[in-house]
Amino acid sequence: MAEQDPSAPALFDISALTPTAPSFMDLENSEYAYMFGFLQADGHLSEQTRNRGRLTVELNVRDIHILDEFQRLTPYNSSIKERTRSTNITMSHHSAIWALSALEARTVLNRLGLPYGKKSKKITPPRVPFSRRDYLRGVIDADGSVGFTGQGLPFVSLTTASTAIGAYLCHYAKKVTGAERRIKRNTRDGIHNVLYTNEAAVQLAAHLYYPGCLALERKKSATASLTEWVRPAGMKVRPPRKPWTAEEDRILLAAPTLAHAAAELSRSQSSCQVRRWRLVNGIKPNPRGY
Repeated sequence: MAEQDPSAPALFDISALTPTAPSFMDLENSEYAYMFGFLQADGHLSEQTRNRGRLTVELNVRDIHILDEFQRLTPYNSSIKERTRSTNITMSHHSAIWALSALEARTVLNRLGLPYGKKSKKITPPRVPFSRRDYLRGVIDADGSVGFTGQGLPFVSLTTASTAIGAYLCHYAKKVTGAERRIKRNTRDGIHNVLYTNEAAVQLAAHLYYPGCLALERKKSATASLTEWVRPAGMKVRPPRKPWTAEEDRILLAAPTLAHAAAELSRSQSSCQVRRWRLVNGIKPNPRGY
């Protein structure tokens, strides 16, 4: 049974929305949870007058198998078509498009949290009980990456405009791997980039992409490669980041020298220097009393 996040908003009864297909988009089902995460990240829901509208997902034709799975899971008429067009990257981009028009299906998806129109900043994790790792795998399949860096180090990343989705991945991944991440929009385009590397990436990928799960084949293959990674001899393990507390900030600001602060706080002088600079220049808020 999937767990409900205690911080989530009040639940609603999805069965009341689907009289024809009461099991459609039951997010405690691993396949539907994955599918919904994928649709939130990479689907587009449009509407017109007189209750007309359409859900579409367009992918590179190499990933058409996942659209076949979405069509199999959907008890409403839908279609998959291929097309070739020019883009700013290539002269002949071959893609596949899955399209679903049924009003009942669109209503269910919308009520679960797939908005009409532009959605990148508005999407949030579901407000009903859902299979969390399957949902996050769908989000990462659509908007993330799994593989090796140019230096041959394993990584799992997510690029998202949604603060809620980015924060939820950080919260969930910390429970799985112990690695703490804090999201922040980059200054260039306002996007969150969440990155896990080395052992944390291997653990997270193996947890999300378990045997027999529904996923993009190329990312399942990448995960299989990641699990074979062994830390090179002599490669140091970076200790986990230790967050600063308000009391430590007070000690730091009151210390006569950086050396005194470092000794009292059991931190490096460079760490104390950077933190003091941020406090003095207003980059970080000063503790009360300063």
